[in-house]
Amino acid sequence: MTNSFFDEADVDISKESMPPVPGFWSERVRILTEDYEINGYVFMPKTGRKNRVLSDILNGSRRFVAVKDAEIKSRKTPDRKVETTEFIQLNLDSIIIIRPCPECFTDQ
Repeated sequence: MTNSFFDEADVDISKESMPPVPGFWSERVRILTEDYEINGYVFMPKTGRKNRVLSDILNGSRRFVAVKDAEIKSRKTPDRKVETTEFIQLNLDSIIIIRPCPECFTDQ
């Protein structure tokens, strides 16, 4: 079983992909809300345990999760064009599911 977490210092990331963020672990995720499916990267400081990134985000004191390089698809109108943005924040109360998903990007 492969570990879906990675340290950008250990991975060759092309310029078209997300640039490394020093001092942080990142993980590609798929997030479902009532209206949207969002694929992007979430981050946690390297001071925490690598295998706790998603649970630390969901159980932390902050009420929002930051997502970088997000692809946003409408679940209610699937024919709508996929939107992309460099950064969004989601209220944790709007999240139905968040899961690691390295294969979830449309360019793969």
